[in-house]
Amino acid sequence: MKKSYLWVCTAVLAGNGLSAQEQQKDSIPLQTLQEVVVSDSKFELKRENSGKTVIKITAKELERNQGKTVAEIINTKSGIEIAGSRGRDGDVLGVFARGGRGKQVLVIIDGVRVSDPSTFSQEYDLRLLAPSTIASIEIIKGAASTLYGTNAATAVINITTKKASKRPIAGNFQSSAGTSQTAADQNYNLGSFANSVSVNGTLDKFNYAVDFSNRYRSGLSAAVTPENEEDVFSHYSTNARLGYQFSEDFQVSVYGNQTKYNNEYDASSAEAPNFGKNDQKRVGVSSSFGYGKGAIQLNAAYTDYETNSKDTFGESTTEGNNIVVDLYNKYIFADRWHTILGLNYSKDKAVFSDEAEFTIVDPYANVVYISDFGLNLNMGGRLNTHSEYGNHFVYNVNPSYVFSSSEGYVKFLGSYATSYITPNLTQLFGAFGGNPDLEPEENRTLEGGIEYAINKRFRISALYFNRNEKNTIGYDQNFMGINLSDDIDANGVEIEASWLAAEKLTLDANYTFTERKGDNAIRIPKHKANINLGYQLCETTNVTLNYAYTGERFDTDFSTFTDVVLESFSLVNLYLGHEVIPDKLNFFLSAENLLNEDYTEILGFTTRGRNFRIGMNLNL
Repeated sequence: MKKSYLWVCTAVLAGNGLSAQEQQKDSIPLQTLQEVVVSDSKFELKRENSGKTVIKITAKELERNQGKTVAEIINTKSGIEIAGSRGRDGDVLGVFARGGRGKQVLVIIDGVRVSDPSTFSQEYDLRLLAPSTIASIEIIKGAASTLYGTNAATAVINITTKKASKRPIAGNFQSSAGTSQTAADQNYNLGSFANSVSVNGTLDKFNYAVDFSNRYRSGLSAAVTPENEEDVFSHYSTNARLGYQFSEDFQVSVYGNQTKYNNEYDASSAEAPNFGKNDQKRVGVSSSFGYGKGAIQLNAAYTDYETNSKDTFGESTTEGNNIVVDLYNKYIFADRWHTILGLNYSKDKAVFSDEAEFTIVDPYANVVYISDFGLNLNMGGRLNTHSEYGNHFVYNVNPSYVFSSSEGYVKFLGSYATSYITPNLTQLFGAFGGNPDLEPEENRTLEGGIEYAINKRFRISALYFNRNEKNTIGYDQNFMGINLSDDIDANGVEIEASWLAAEKLTLDANYTFTERKGDNAIRIPKHKANINLGYQLCETTNVTLNYAYTGERFDTDFSTFTDVVLESFSLVNLYLGHEVIPDKLNFFLSAENLLNEDYTEILGFTTRGRNFRIGMNLNL
C-alpha cells in the first residue's frame, strides 16, 4: 500500500471521530487497581489475599491491543520471553518463563490443560488462539503443579473465553488491516488482515455463542534469505458453545472448536515449497453445581491434533489426541478456609511407527487460609500417578502477610513449591531416541517478595525467585533419551508497577532480571523491561505508548554449532483508539516498531520493521 493511501485512511478515521463528538458519554469510569484473582487458588480472592503476584490481562487491555496476537500481548509481561512473537505470524514460538523452556509453561483454556501430544516438546501452539474470543488471561508464575499438574513448572497461562450476553441476541464484529514489512523494505503494502464475528445471547435458561475468526499475513519471508521471498500464513477458527441453567446452583455447557492454520516456511532450502497444515478439533463440557458454601466443578475436553508437512525432507503427518478431565470440590469453612479436593485424569495418544499412549491420574488437595489479622496461607499436595513411571508427589507452601489500612496495604509473600514435567510420548516411544524408562523432570522453586498498594491507584511489587531443575531430559552420545545428571539453576528478580497518575493518565512498567546456569540459556535475555503509558485525550479518545527493551542473549548458529550473542534492542509502539458511538463502535490506529529498528530476535529469522494497522470494533 502506498504511503499516501495510509494517510488518507488515517484522515478518514479522524474525520469520523470528530463528527461524532456530540454522541459521547458524560464521563468515563475511573479505572482502579482493585483486582480479583483466581489462578493461584481456583477461588475468587482479592489480590491482597493472594500469595502470588498474579498478572491479569483484562478484556479492556485485550481490546486496546486489537490486531495483535496472544503471544505479542503476553510477551509484554514480566518474567516472560516468547521467541518468534516479533516476527512473521507463522514463526515457531517458544514460551520461556523465568529462565525455563516452553515445556515448563502450561496453557489452560476454560479450566482444561491443552497440549499437543504428537509434537516433540508437547508445547501448546499459541498461534491456535484467536484474541477476539478471549475474555481474560491470568498468568501465575512459579511452580503450580499442585493445582494444575504436569508442565506447570515456571508459569501457568490461564485463559478464559468470552461468555454469552445476558441479552436475547448480541453481536460483535472486528476487522483490521495493516502493512507487513521489514525494517529494510518499507514498501507499505497491505499484507496483514484480521477479522472476527460473533453472535451470542441468553433465552430464558438457555444461552448460546458462536464465533468465527481469521488471520492472514503475507509479504515477509520466514527466514532471512537473499531473495526474501514471502511466506504466507493464514489462520481460521470456529467456536460454538451451548449452555443451560437448570437452576440457580446448577448449570451445564458444552462447546466445540476447530482451528486450522496454513503456514509456508523455510527449511534447509528456502527456495523449495515448504508448507505445513495444522488442524485442531476440540469438544468439551463444563458444569458446576453449587450447594451452601461449596461447589462441584467439572471441566473436561477431548482434543484432536493433526499436522501435515511438505518440505525438502519429504511429506510427513503427525497425529495425536488427548482427553483431560478435572473434577474438584470447592468448600469454604468458617469464611476463612478455602478448600479444594480434586481428581485430574488425562490420556495422551500419538501415532509414530506404532500407536503410543500413556495415562495420568492425579488426586490433589489445596487449602487457602485467610485470617482476620493479616496472615494468609496457601498450601497443598498432589500425587502424580503415571502409567509408565509410577508415582511422584509434589507440594506447595505459600504464606503471605498483609498490613492493611484505609489507604492500601503492604504484603510480604514467600513460596516453596515443587513441580514436575512428564516425559512426552516422543521422548518415551519415538522412533529416534525413545526411552520408556525416563523419569519425570523435577523443579523446585523458592520465592520471596513484597507488594505495596495505596489508594487503589498505585501498586508496586518486587519478587526474587530461585528455581532448581533436576532430571532434565536430554540425549546421550547415541542420541538415546536420558535423564541428565547435571542440575540447571535459574534465579532472578521481577519488578512490576501500576500507577493511575491522574484521572486520565496511567503508567504500567515491569523489569525482569534472569540468570540461568547449567546450559547455554539460548534465547533467554538477562534483562528485559516494558513501559506502557496510557492517556485519555478526551472522553472518547485514548492513546497508548509502549516501550519494550530486550537485552542481550545467546542463540545457536546451527551452521557452525556455536553460540553467538544477539544484540539488545528496543521497540516503540503506539496505539490510538476512538469511540464513534459509545460502547458500540470504535476505531483504532496502531504503529509498531515506530522507530523502525532493525534487529535480530531469532538467529536467521525475519523480524518486522515499522508497520501500521487500522481497524474497527462494532458491538450490536
